[in-house]
Amino acid sequence: SLYSVFTVLLVYFTNVSAACGHLREPCINIANGCESVWNIVEDVCNISVVGNKCKAEDAVGCNTIIQVLADKYPVLKNCVCTTDGFCSITTLLEKKCSINKDDASMEAKIQWNLSTLSKQEHTANRTCLDVNKECVEDEVCNKQLSLYLKGCSVNKKCNMKECQAAIRFFYQNMPFEVAQTMTFCDCTQPDESCHRAKDLLHGKPCAVTADPTPSCLNVIHTCEENDWCRKKYRTFRSKCWRHVTKTCYDDEACLETLIKEEIPCSASRACQAAYVGTWGTVLRVGCSCQHAPAPEQPLCELFRRLLHSASCLR
Repeated sequence: SLYSVFTVLLVYFTNVSAACGHLREPCINIANGCESVWNIVEDVCNISVVGNKCKAEDAVGCNTIIQVLADKYPVLKNCVCTTDGFCSITTLLEKKCSINKDDASMEAKIQWNLSTLSKQEHTANRTCLDVNKECVEDEVCNKQLSLYLKGCSVNKKCNMKECQAAIRFFYQNMPFEVAQTMTFCDCTQPDESCHRAKDLLHGKPCAVTADPTPSCLNVIHTCEENDWCRKKYRTFRSKCWRHVTKTCYDDEACLETLIKEEIPCSASRACQAAYVGTWGTVLRVGCSCQHAPAPEQPLCELFRRLLHSASCLR
């Protein structure tokens, strides 16, 4: 019965002393029936998605099982429960998979060191078609590019958050000079092939196109609500728009005085690194001021210039 199956799992967990991130591995490697029980839990919790063991649906049935495990065996509480007592498979996976992601990031960096592209210095004003062709012809770059594109077209559908995570992983783990070349490539002619290559390298449409198009003010406010994004935004602003930062910092009333001025931006290496660092965040999502309320229009336009004036960063 289902009850007896879970009893087997509970008995198994009484003997677990390994770290939370390794609960699954010893279970599936011992011959006491634990593997089949774990597989049932994976099915109930929907964490057996092909190619993605770090994803779970926060289903009621799954979390009920997790809560029972945590209540009966306190050793699991550190693995599956938050500080407020809420216990879920998601909490376990977040801890387990953070280790996996660190390992994957390190592996990607090691692979990039073997790429011929890692030996090249950044060259400005490259066409995106040439940059894309160069990447495809390099074994390491082509592999990483394929992984990123796969993350943006799971089951041929766009999931913006998954795509943003994929493009973030792609750019954060490559050598900075390669990231510079890819980020600041452009198409100087109305060349459809070049523009397709640019869209591919820059996450369009999946990672950067929202429907409906958000207000640029909303983009900034959404980013400010997320610790990680807020750090990326403030680094970008301080490295690229020092005049704005030093003059007004977080004072929107002060920022409004700059709206009619030409705001100088920095094209320094530090600025370009900060801009590359915003890949995979809401800051790269296309925004508009078309539907912003009239009183907010000028400030919205200022933020649009700050976020999307890539030409002044090259």
